[in-house]
Amino acid sequence: MEQQEDTNIKNSASFGLASKVKDYFQLIKFTLSFMVVFSTVVSYLLAPNIRFDLLQVLLLFIGGMLITGSANTINQILEKDTDALMKRTATRPLPSGRMTVTEASIFAVIAGGLGGFIMWWFFNFSSAMVGLFSLFLYGFVYTPLKKVNSVSVLVGAIPGALPCLIGWVAATDSFSAGGWILFAIQFLWQFPHFWAIAWVAHKDYSAAGFKLLPSDKGPTKFTALQTIIYSALMLPVGLLPHFFGMTGSVSMWILIACNLAMVYVSVLLFINMDIKSARRVMFSSYFYLLVVFLSMYANKKPSEDVRVQVNDTTMFNSSTKNKYIKIIY
Repeated sequence: MEQQEDTNIKNSASFGLASKVKDYFQLIKFTLSFMVVFSTVVSYLLAPNIRFDLLQVLLLFIGGMLITGSANTINQILEKDTDALMKRTATRPLPSGRMTVTEASIFAVIAGGLGGFIMWWFFNFSSAMVGLFSLFLYGFVYTPLKKVNSVSVLVGAIPGALPCLIGWVAATDSFSAGGWILFAIQFLWQFPHFWAIAWVAHKDYSAAGFKLLPSDKGPTKFTALQTIIYSALMLPVGLLPHFFGMTGSVSMWILIACNLAMVYVSVLLFINMDIKSARRVMFSSYFYLLVVFLSMYANKKPSEDVRVQVNDTTMFNSSTKNKYIKIIY
């Protein structure tokens, strides 16, 4: 009998721990955070003179997840009451009462501080500052602005794209062109991506008082047209990694194809004006980011072109070789 009770206690404790872990995964919006940190890591690896190092990638991933998780936690603390009004968010830890605001606040402070420390200690001060600035902008500017004006989407696109710059700065300790190009790609990508989400969840967002679509009248032709415009702007920006010597021609053509696909699904949204077409834009944007960043990394140009010239003139011995190293970007 006692053995059965001990087993029940252990099972109950295990269940409680699993539930708490699940709550924290919801609190940091793990899937969204993973996407954000994915772009950080790839941007880091795209920087010149950087080779894949598992330990550095893991440290960057952990630091990025902590900062992003902290920002998402602040977002949920400030939106606790409005989350309770929406069906898709009512079961989150805070609005459902499974977690207190105090617990979430302590977690946000510890996660943000630890993430910033990791970025500073293992990478550089600049990347830590950009990361913490992104956290502040997302948590304390974008989040409350969502109820004021649809310009919040523009503001939110900045911390949404800063992870690319964070990765580049972590690798180079500089704010050079490559980081801003990657920032621009993800910055523009967010408009069709987020407007598609806002289109699909318009009733929920409206009930909670969020103003996220460019038109006050909700999903309109104007919103669909804006989606087409930003998808089209992604075309010339997608050429920049190749023309700045970051990537080869193969990834350039992949980016062109992906950008044309985004324009195509946005045009379908303009024609059909329905939730099905909005979902098509939304899911296409997820694949876009994955394919574009992986293709750029796979087709990254080598940062060094090492040319060895054998000198026939004997210097010290006949096997002497002169090496010339040219940094191409």
